[in-house]
Amino acid sequence: MIIQDWTDEKAAAFGKQTLNFAHDLHHRPMFTDEGLAEALEAYPRSKLGVFTMGEDPRAWTTWRKGSGDGLTGAQLLESAKAGRIWLNLREANLYLKPYADLADEVFAEKEAMAPSLRTFKRDLGVLISSANAQVFYHLDVPLVSLWQIRGTKRVWVYPPKAPYVGEEALEKIVLRESAEQFAFDPAWDAGAEAVELTPGRMVTWAQNAPHRIENGPMLNVSLSMEFMTPQALLRANVIYANGVMRRRTGLRPRLSDGVSPANLGKLALARGAKALKLQKAHERILPATFRLDPAQPGAVLPI
Repeated sequence: MIIQDWTDEKAAAFGKQTLNFAHDLHHRPMFTDEGLAEALEAYPRSKLGVFTMGEDPRAWTTWRKGSGDGLTGAQLLESAKAGRIWLNLREANLYLKPYADLADEVFAEKEAMAPSLRTFKRDLGVLISSANAQVFYHLDVPLVSLWQIRGTKRVWVYPPKAPYVGEEALEKIVLRESAEQFAFDPAWDAGAEAVELTPGRMVTWAQNAPHRIENGPMLNVSLSMEFMTPQALLRANVIYANGVMRRRTGLRPRLSDGVSPANLGKLALARGAKALKLQKAHERILPATFRLDPAQPGAVLPI
């Protein structure tokens, strides 16, 4: 068993609220320095996310994209150890067989332990990040589980409702009119659930719950597993349809969860709007503004 503390209560609440689990993935050799260097070497360099960021949790615009071209997998790992770097191997399960096998193993166990759970659109990402690095306040459209492998981090999870995120802001994100990162008020921490992640712990939260992350003073390795369920896909399409109606008809639709005639109608509307391309996505594409220095681990050079 990968997850050590499944219960019927957790299975029923999975994807609906913040839950903590114990796991044993941190013992696997694929997460040693050698295993991580091999994964970084084999992962397509054009897909690798290389980022740095400022220290103020409100300053999300300091999140900058860079390039790791010219560095070996071992050098990339050393850069994460020495600098203020966040390496993101998105969809590692599509490009690296050991991670494809791991994703199959994890999701098969989840579905076995929660018989009503059916998952698809699975994305297993590998996050290798520096001491004290952070991920700014943001939300994800799919469901997410975050697995801690090495190091410690704190995760703040906020309710998926106003003032933490309003319905119109959520619609903009689902319609890809705005970035997943958005303005953060430190006063909101009072309403958050703060979760301390150590190796062998996993946390998952309600769909669309905003969250932010701060690493402890050491190298961090985590797995981010994004996925959809039929219920989660329905919610995403309802949000999409609400955004279309707000823009096309002047109506002020409200978000509700669950299978209902109204939500099934919105599902059909969302599918039709996507097929007809009624809404144009405005994806925020970050240009690379720095490159990692192969001669000085952790240092960044302007492009």
